[in-house]
Amino acid sequence: MHTYLFLGIAIVAEVIATSLLKASDGFTRLLPGALTILFYGIAFYCLSVTLKVLPTGIVYAIWSGIGIVLISVISWVLFKQSLDFPAIFGLSLIIAGVMVVNLFSKSVGH
Repeated sequence: MHTYLFLGIAIVAEVIATSLLKASDGFTRLLPGALTILFYGIAFYCLSVTLKVLPTGIVYAIWSGIGIVLISVISWVLFKQSLDFPAIFGLSLIIAGVMVVNLFSKSVGH
């Protein structure tokens, strides 16, 4: 279960880092830029711990899929970036794919 805790922390840290990357304005703002590097470091450390136990492809599918959806929602709410129907539909397919992998794949060590 610790593996999924580390994966969850990796996902949240990566989403925070990506949001801060936007706020850093191309690394021209010091604090958001420095925090971006810190949170990416946390994300990759936690991801590396997860990769000791779970297959790389499965971990990356979960990490990137959930991260894409979360960062899209945060960008919509915080940065007022719009999501049209095709974007929402595509994000729904990503969520469905992550669920299929987690619920039905024997590659995931539950």
